[in-house]
Amino acid sequence: MFEAKVKALNLDQAKERGVERRKRGKSVAYADVTMLVVVGRHLESISYHFMASLLHPTPTAICFFYPLKPTLPSHNFSLLTNTNRFNTKCNAFFDNVANVVDVDHFPSIIQSGILQFQELPDMQRWEFLVFGGLIWIYLTSRPGVLIGAIDAYLLAPLQLGLDNLSGKRNLKTRDFLVGDKIGEGSFGVVYSGVLVPKNVLDGEVNNKGRSKAALLDPKAKDKVILKKVKVEIRGAEEFGEFEEWFNYRLSRAAPETCAEFLGSFVADKTNSKFTKGGKWLVWKFEGDLTLADYMKGRSFPSNLEPVMFGRVLQGVDSFRRNALIIKQIMRQIITSLKKIHDTGIVHRDIKPANLVVTKRGRIKLIDFGAATDLRIGKNYVPDRTLLDPDYCPPELYVLPEETPSPPPAPIAAFFSPILWQLNSPDLFDMYSAGIVLLQMAIPTLRSPAGLKNFNLEIKNCGYDLKKWREYTRLRPDFEILDSESGRGWDLATKLISERGLLRRGRLSAASALRHPYFLLGGDQAAAVLSKLSLSRK
Repeated sequence: MFEAKVKALNLDQAKERGVERRKRGKSVAYADVTMLVVVGRHLESISYHFMASLLHPTPTAICFFYPLKPTLPSHNFSLLTNTNRFNTKCNAFFDNVANVVDVDHFPSIIQSGILQFQELPDMQRWEFLVFGGLIWIYLTSRPGVLIGAIDAYLLAPLQLGLDNLSGKRNLKTRDFLVGDKIGEGSFGVVYSGVLVPKNVLDGEVNNKGRSKAALLDPKAKDKVILKKVKVEIRGAEEFGEFEEWFNYRLSRAAPETCAEFLGSFVADKTNSKFTKGGKWLVWKFEGDLTLADYMKGRSFPSNLEPVMFGRVLQGVDSFRRNALIIKQIMRQIITSLKKIHDTGIVHRDIKPANLVVTKRGRIKLIDFGAATDLRIGKNYVPDRTLLDPDYCPPELYVLPEETPSPPPAPIAAFFSPILWQLNSPDLFDMYSAGIVLLQMAIPTLRSPAGLKNFNLEIKNCGYDLKKWREYTRLRPDFEILDSESGRGWDLATKLISERGLLRRGRLSAASALRHPYFLLGGDQAAAVLSKLSLSRK
């Protein structure tokens, strides 16, 4: 019996020793695996540095941002923590940037700032960079706080100084000879004219009819457009000052969108054309006919064909040619609107009469007296609106009526990106552009009576162009808009609409230019032009 107990005890002890051996074997194997992992990671690091030494013979700070791998616990090895490794890599990153950038060429104040930045803890460095990036995005977003500040405090004074040196800001009555009247608005009268050469005296022009006729020759090189401000009309003088300001502003920010502005002068005498004390605005002559003038012709839009393309297109039917001309005009209008909107300016009076057609077939915006610069609140009064009822959108105001009066310009400029994002004031002009598209494509809407009837019907339809198409009694011709799978009609429906609760619901100029009407049509237009045989009219 005793021997049996001893054997059983020995057997139990043997089992326990076997279990311990197996545990020790597993522990040894586990430690071996851990050692292999650690050695492998050290070999990986050595190989990285070896390749770096081949690529960079000179010693430089190298930073490798690779994902951290999970490590197995080890009882015999101590590894760097993830935090220390991250700090080491960040230090290497900033040190490498400091080595690349040569701070010796910067002013002392910037060098001091860079040194202070390098002394900051790593987390504060990253916080500083992220905060600076957000500020940069905000200052450069539309309508451009930073660019506007550069324009106001650097470019505008520079332009003023250069204009004073060249004499642009010192124009006189005797510098111009006024010709025929070519148009009239609520606050001004527009004339053709010429810039009198410096070597021609005022008396010679007035006394010699032959000299006067020669200067007013339509082929004269120094032709100008003059606008007399109706100072006797209430608000006209302020209107003229705003128009002058906006022309100077756009001559710096988007000169290709409007006619070249030459300056202004105050009449110093009274005669058949001038009234002493009256203000005149002067532009370089680029064309004396507006889109409205061409639309009055029965042959529109084909009467613009030689102007837009320089020649008469041959080899394609008239319908496709007319559609191409309208598309080219709309592309230019919306492109110009995008450029002025990017500067914070809303025109507020887009219509065919304010779109001049140049001799080279370019469409340019004119008459900025009703414009507003919502970057600084220029010419913006919350409870006042200047508009043409035939072309204005249903919201009537460029900003909600409850919008307060603008604060001083620097403060208004700083908060302008928020105001712009919340209200999208540029969509005010896009509705008017949609009306221009309808007028060009639908002949019955070109007359004043037809346009007024359209506005009554579209209002009754809740400014839903699709409902208006089913409801209208004007018998419009949708052939041009329905061509190319109805892309033109789709663009018109997305321009002529209400804004909605979030003041959206209408395409911006940038979005309109990405519409298939222009993207697909542009390729087709290029293909058509490349295949056509061109002949002069």
